[in-house]
Amino acid sequence: MMPSPDLFPVPLIHISETNSTNNYLQTFCARESTEELTTVVADFQTSGRGQRGNSWESEPAKNLLFSFVLFPEFLEARRQFLISQIVSLAIKEELDTYTNDVSIKWPNDIYWKEKKICGILIENDLMGRNISQSIAGIGININQEAFRSPAPNPVSLYQITGKQYDIFEVLKNIMLRIQSYYSQLQKGDTSSIVTQYEKSLFRKEGIHRYKDVNGEFLARIVCVEPEGRLILEDERQIKRGYMFKEVEYLLK
Repeated sequence: MMPSPDLFPVPLIHISETNSTNNYLQTFCARESTEELTTVVADFQTSGRGQRGNSWESEPAKNLLFSFVLFPEFLEARRQFLISQIVSLAIKEELDTYTNDVSIKWPNDIYWKEKKICGILIENDLMGRNISQSIAGIGININQEAFRSPAPNPVSLYQITGKQYDIFEVLKNIMLRIQSYYSQLQKGDTSSIVTQYEKSLFRKEGIHRYKDVNGEFLARIVCVEPEGRLILEDERQIKRGYMFKEVEYLLK
C-alpha cells in the first residue's frame, strides 16, 4: 500500500510508470524548486538505465525503482565518489537486516553472494570545482520470483528468503539511512564512511579472477582510492589501478 507522502521521511513522488526515474527527476528539478532528498518511486520503468548502458529488468510493482536528489554544493567534484559510497552503504546495511552475505561490488553494485540484487546509477552536475546536483537512481530486486532477461546473475530478496516485502517500508528505511550518512558527509566525517565501505566490499578477502584489456589475471583487493580508483595486487605482487569500467570481475 502506498504511504501518505506527508508521513514519509523525505518528499515523495509516486508514479505508476516512467522511462527512467532519473530522467523524471532531472526534468522535475529543472522545472521547479526541489527540496533535497526528494524521491521519485515508480511501479514500472520502460527503460531503466544501469552502468555500462545496461537495462534493468523488473516486473511491474514487484521491485523498488527510485531516484532521489542531493544538492551537495559543499563537496568538490574530485570527492564525488563519497556519494556513491554513502548510497551503496545505506542500501547494503538495509539489506543486511533481511539476509546475510550482502556486499558492495566496486564501484556500487550490491551483491548477495555472487548474485546482483541492486544496481545504482549516480549522475552528477558540476558547478566550477564543486557538485551542484547529484541524482542517484536505484533498482533493488525485492519481490520478483523469476528473471527472464539474459542478465547473467540477478537475484531478488524473495528468492533469497522466500518472503514478500512491503516495498515502501524498505524504501523508507533506506532513505532514513541515506539521510543519516548524508548528514555525516555534510559534517566532514568521511573517514568512517571510507572505512565502512572498504570493509563491505565484495571479494574483500582472498585472491580472485579479474579481466582487463590485457586478459585474465588473479589478484586481491588492496584498497579503493578517494577518487574511486580500485587498487588490486596480482600474483606477482604488482599493484594495478583501475577506474570504472576498466576491469571486470570474473564470477563463478
